[in-house]
Amino acid sequence: MTHDKSEPPWLRWGRELQAIAQNGLAFDANPYDVERYQQIRSIAAEMIAPHVDADADTVVDYFLKETGYATPKIDCRGVVWNTDGKVLLVKGTADEKWTLPGGWMDVNYSPAENVEREILEESGLATRATRIIALYDKRKHYHRIVHIYQVFFECLLISGELRTSTETSDVGFFGRDEIPELSLERVSPDQLTQAFHFHDNPDAPLIFD
Repeated sequence: MTHDKSEPPWLRWGRELQAIAQNGLAFDANPYDVERYQQIRSIAAEMIAPHVDADADTVVDYFLKETGYATPKIDCRGVVWNTDGKVLLVKGTADEKWTLPGGWMDVNYSPAENVEREILEESGLATRATRIIALYDKRKHYHRIVHIYQVFFECLLISGELRTSTETSDVGFFGRDEIPELSLERVSPDQLTQAFHFHDNPDAPLIFD
């Protein structure tokens, strides 16, 4: 097994222990083993809690939301350009910082439908996903307790007018030298730089971690 060396060991160990506990609780009905897996989950929470400004019980409650076999969550992001070659960004109400529109993949939607829906909901713009430009392992770009894969879609602007939503307080198009403060949990400066690279080089191959 290979690991991202930039990730702090406490986070990697805690996440792996949580995955072991989650998988065990999903498949093992033996009450003695269930108790052991719950103990492993508590140890993982105690390991992570001091580093995320939370108590162990809060982290356990966070872990309890994850059930079934432990597998990475999937986040989609839409890369939309205007005629001036500027990229669409939305300002999230959660942290008042900027990101590419997107969010968790929902069931009963295809990958393309997911990102098109997120863009419409967050910005008011109708788009069509035209290609995947990047598949990222979030651990390598921003450290999160939950393991996340991010899929970046380049999307063609079709219609609509910019508007905010319950999730966004502002929307706009920005040039590469105009990028505002980013919500690093959602998109990194390097990822935006790579997006502009794809705009400048339409035949560039997909990037993946």
